[in-house]
Amino acid sequence: MNVSRNFMLLGSAFLIVGIVLGMYMGGSGDHSLAISHAHINLLGFVLSAVFALTYKAYPAMAVERLASAHFWLHFVGAVMVNLLVFLLLAQIITEAAMVPFAPISEFLVLLGVLAFSWNVVKNAN
Repeated sequence: MNVSRNFMLLGSAFLIVGIVLGMYMGGSGDHSLAISHAHINLLGFVLSAVFALTYKAYPAMAVERLASAHFWLHFVGAVMVNLLVFLLLAQIITEAAMVPFAPISEFLVLLGVLAFSWNVVKNAN
């Protein structure tokens, strides 16, 4: 698994979605999805790009099983968080309907960040 490439592909996908959503908001004048737009761009694109570049800069980190765990935890968690935020702000679901998915998705992102951080401590030298 080329974790750096996978994070860059994931980030690129989030960037495309974020830009399309931003274009929609700008064109329609409806900015009710601005929080979703921010989550998509920051949690999705920016973090994925930072992770990709970090794994590229520190190749020893990329060969760890922690890197693969990190990718999958972030992938699933970030997609779930962003989907839930979008559905909530678009008034397709209620906050009550987000339980237990929101806490699980947030916890997956946290576990991914913990795996990344431990990998940094072990291998980024």
